[in-house]
Amino acid sequence: MTHYLDFEKPLAEIEGKAEELRAMARGNEEMDISKEAAALDKKAADMLVDLYKNNLTPWRKCQIARHPERPHCKDYIEALFTEYTPLAGDRAFGEDDAVMGGLARFNDAPVVVIGHEKGYDTKTRLERNFGMARPEGYRKAVRLMDMADRFGLPVITLVDTPGAYPGKGAEERGQSEAIARSTQKCLQLRVPLVSVVIGEGGSGGAVAFATANRLIMLEHSVYSVISPEGCASILWKDAEKMREAAEALRLTAQDLTKLGICDSIIKEALGGAHRNIDDTIADVGKGISEMLATLGKMSPDELLKERRQKFLDLGSKGLAA
Repeated sequence: MTHYLDFEKPLAEIEGKAEELRAMARGNEEMDISKEAAALDKKAADMLVDLYKNNLTPWRKCQIARHPERPHCKDYIEALFTEYTPLAGDRAFGEDDAVMGGLARFNDAPVVVIGHEKGYDTKTRLERNFGMARPEGYRKAVRLMDMADRFGLPVITLVDTPGAYPGKGAEERGQSEAIARSTQKCLQLRVPLVSVVIGEGGSGGAVAFATANRLIMLEHSVYSVISPEGCASILWKDAEKMREAAEALRLTAQDLTKLGICDSIIKEALGGAHRNIDDTIADVGKGISEMLATLGKMSPDELLKERRQKFLDLGSKGLAA
């Protein structure tokens, strides 16, 4: 059953009516509903175009980025990588299921892949902590990046998190220090680092994986220093002002490209990545391949220098540039 977002309710009604007609026809072979169903399908298709081509506000993009049927890190790893060997634990405290990572082959070349995994249903979302990593998750990522650096393996990160877990235990185990160490390790790598924001990139929890040579974003993904609800709670003391906050945060892929933060946008299917998962994953694979091909021509010193300069230059471009 398709999950519809709030702003898609009129579309849900039309597509629901078309499906009801088809269900009635399946129960009565003498009933001919082809014309009526075709008319409803056309109306739904036109409405989908109107919603996604003309009416996508930053807040609506946030909703799409959080869509429960959107492809997750696990989907990308299974489809794009071969010989994936997961590595667990931070060698200090324990394993964090919110962070997937390990050795794999991408286009038959060895790489290290790391990403946030949110889970698909209530059970897996609880197991994965809704993609919110604890300190051991970031320390595991640092361990994997150390390994990649030692053996000269490119690093690919898949970002999809509302933010790092803010719980008491995480803070007691040094959440902010773990995020800082992961961000620092990204900047120190002498191998290519490509990050893809596949859903939402929230706060330091995303930056810890996305301080990369190249940042790719899906068309309807978002990347910001804080969630719109959190921003609204701080600025206006009212989480219901999340629409205004989303507008002010400039968190869309399109705005971030103008600001020089995002290097490439991957187009999604009409209606979002969840409406054509296979093509979306294939396009992400092509985007990663192109970036790695470019970065593969650079020396370790050049990679290090370019990545450092990229982040020193942040803020030099405005939306009017």
